[in-house]
Amino acid sequence: MLKREEYIEQAYFFQTVGERLPQRIPLQDVIQQVRDEVLATTKLPLALDYLLAELCNSGTLNPAMQQLDHYFTPFQTYLMAEAESDDGKFDLRTAVQVLKSEAEYRAESPTRTGLFMFQFECLCHNRLKYDAGLTAMSDDPIYDQDWKEWILVVRRQIGIIDLADLIYVRSWHLGNKQPNSPAPDQAMLFGEQEGRIALANRQKEPMFLFAALQRQLGYPKVPRPTVQEDSVNRLLLLERKIDQLTQRMKLIEDDARDSVDLTKFYKKPN
Repeated sequence: MLKREEYIEQAYFFQTVGERLPQRIPLQDVIQQVRDEVLATTKLPLALDYLLAELCNSGTLNPAMQQLDHYFTPFQTYLMAEAESDDGKFDLRTAVQVLKSEAEYRAESPTRTGLFMFQFECLCHNRLKYDAGLTAMSDDPIYDQDWKEWILVVRRQIGIIDLADLIYVRSWHLGNKQPNSPAPDQAMLFGEQEGRIALANRQKEPMFLFAALQRQLGYPKVPRPTVQEDSVNRLLLLERKIDQLTQRMKLIEDDARDSVDLTKFYKKPN
């Protein structure tokens, strides 16, 4: 775990990236600007220098974050890797919003329960890979050995067993309902309140469980991708579609009259 000032500066870095990306400022320039703005007494300027060098070399940030595993957590690296993936649908703007919220939560008084629910809800809302995501979560230094083992159990059983059941059987609410039973063999990871919430949301929509735990535990709401309704962009998109349809209709009419001129599609060799 890093010092509080490190997480505060990380949150500022991710917030600044999220604000300046829509302005179409190159990411290299954004990192260079933030490098001069963040607190010099932290380790973030050194990390940004390494990120900038990797970005100029390979065009991505996640290899450098993976090398800086003593500074960035595996879950942060996984989110950046998904955002930079060519075949993924996880947007970089959403990724930096999630990273900003997580860093702000770590800078306060984070709990293992709250951080787990925040990270797991992030995987669900953004349709990320459970296998790789939960593996990255288990390597987070905030979790002790009991939490690491349980997260790997969730990784194997998610989709087969309801998450509410997985939380309920490892909560003190179940243990308190059986006062005469022997001491549990496994560590109880969730409190009485979390167990009651999980029991009340069994076989229900998982979003109800997430919403209830978010209200009670006080962890940040997971950012979701927003659809920007821009009338100018919509008009430009419609004009482009109409032009494409016009060209296709013209080709169909020419083909019906056997008057397609293929010479205009030829390209002279160099």
